[in-house]
Amino acid sequence: MPELAQHPPGAASVARFSFDRRDFLKSLGGGILVLCASGGTLPAQESGSRGAHVWGDHDLPENLSAWLHIAPDGTITAFTGKVEVGQNIRTSLTQAVADELRCSPGAVTLIMGDTSRTPFDMGTFGSRTTPTMAPILRKMASTARETLIDAAAKTWSVDPKSLTVANAHVTNPASGKAVSFGDLAMRIDWMKTIAKEDCITPASDWQVAGRSVPKVNAREIVTGKHRYSSDHKLAGMLFGRVLRPPSFGAKLLAVDTSAAARMPDVTVVRDQDFVGVAAADELTAQKAIERISAKWQEQPQISSHELFSYIKTNATESQSGRGGSDTRGSVEHGLKAAFKTLNSTYTVAYIAHTPLEPRAAVAQWNNGKLTVWTGTQRPFGVRTELADAFGISESETCVIMPDTGSAYGGKHTGECAIEAARLAKGAGKPVKLIWTREEEFTWAYFRPAGVIEVTSGVAENGALTAWEFHNYLSGPSGLETPYEVANQTVQFHPVKSPLREGSYRGLAATANHFARESHMDELASAVGIDPLAFRLTNLKNPRIRAVLQAATDRFGWSKRKPTPNHGFGLACGTEKGGYVACCAEISIDANRQVHIERVVEAWECGAIVNPEHLKNQVEGAIVMGIGGALF
Repeated sequence: MPELAQHPPGAASVARFSFDRRDFLKSLGGGILVLCASGGTLPAQESGSRGAHVWGDHDLPENLSAWLHIAPDGTITAFTGKVEVGQNIRTSLTQAVADELRCSPGAVTLIMGDTSRTPFDMGTFGSRTTPTMAPILRKMASTARETLIDAAAKTWSVDPKSLTVANAHVTNPASGKAVSFGDLAMRIDWMKTIAKEDCITPASDWQVAGRSVPKVNAREIVTGKHRYSSDHKLAGMLFGRVLRPPSFGAKLLAVDTSAAARMPDVTVVRDQDFVGVAAADELTAQKAIERISAKWQEQPQISSHELFSYIKTNATESQSGRGGSDTRGSVEHGLKAAFKTLNSTYTVAYIAHTPLEPRAAVAQWNNGKLTVWTGTQRPFGVRTELADAFGISESETCVIMPDTGSAYGGKHTGECAIEAARLAKGAGKPVKLIWTREEEFTWAYFRPAGVIEVTSGVAENGALTAWEFHNYLSGPSGLETPYEVANQTVQFHPVKSPLREGSYRGLAATANHFARESHMDELASAVGIDPLAFRLTNLKNPRIRAVLQAATDRFGWSKRKPTPNHGFGLACGTEKGGYVACCAEISIDANRQVHIERVVEAWECGAIVNPEHLKNQVEGAIVMGIGGALF
């Protein structure tokens, strides 16, 4: 099921951290890439190229001109609706194009996430860019390569197979003649050139992909030259602020904007329940919003203490077509045949995404047409939201997405873009709106909280006999177990969330792996079997077994020596074609500070486009997982 369908986006509690094995294992559910890390102290504290299933109702263009342009001077430009939010796909997709065109990555410019220039794309989410977009760009670029070769062969009256391609030139080794891509491109009608499937370079022959090519715009980023959405400037631009309710679900009853309206160079914008201001600078805009007096009707809110009982009470059955439900064999028979049975309940909290760059948008109206520069994972989706909000056509709406300072699944929706556009329309000038950190923590959507119930049975030799797994609210990703068990039921139960919720890095796979791997440890303990041996007893898939063996071998699992304040853990799992296993060593000091002494993670995800960037992804996932577990 697509990521967006799992959690269409619709103040976290503060509690003292009490550490136990379950808490730490939340960080381990995460691909053979083996990473070893040792760390310092983390103190406990309060805190196909077409198809509706991928592309919605839009068919992707198959002519090369929509995806690739080669200028007379040889400049190569590729186009994709995917966006860069720190996961380094600008580089990896550039590598894919360069690989097929037999040129360096520096010869390729990739245009991303611009609804006026790039082909339609549902969005950048669900770990689908490399497996879905890279093959499309490879198909386009490889077809372009073969078309250029054919054009050169026709010019020289030679067999196309006798020609070679390198450095954006086609060469005839026999004669020594060479012609540039730019010269050849002018002879080809790219609009009529249809992509072919049979000329893509196999992974075994990659020359550019498969290497740790540096990030293409790394220098601009580290020197501060890169312009994010929040850096974008337009002539005559104003700065906006929006009036926020005191709590989720509160309704506006009355508002007095007169004090703000009297401020020099301040425009108050009112559109039904939307109230905001635009001013010449951010400080003035903030002062103006603070001078607005509003009366609200607040809605009853459940407490943090009531959250998990609320989730269970308000659960529904899985809806047809949503996925997240499967039964094999008979759990009842499996439990009766078990040597021991175990019932456990696990809970996961709401988590804020806390992106490095808060939501930001710059909106400009020009003769009834709207252009918005904003950080979003769904430029075309936000374009639709904007068109619907203002009653204009999508052809009159353009969304441009500069490379953005992270998202983690938290920037699907266009609320900031719509707010900026409302302010710009009311003020009659371009408006920049940047959410504050407070707004990010209170009005952005959260990773769903959830309750997970697991009932299982195990034979005396450690073989699973029954497995029943119910996830309430947090989501169906990673719901199915990788362990071999003949009698099993897994089910996701949707719940109307009391807070806004939406996608989060890894979706519910993090929650479901945490619960499943915690339960496997508890089962192993119940039958007195080592956690590694217990897992291997119940795993047949060679890929997950391989990462588990690699991680534990590098970690030295068999040599560990746990003490009351010094422990070791392991976990493994699979999601979307990736296989991962992780081992961790932790200690707790007299002040209950948790020290992450060592983490070893093995990851196998098939052909690797950029090893260094994959390493960055895995290391980032480890750190983010630890943060979610501890705080």
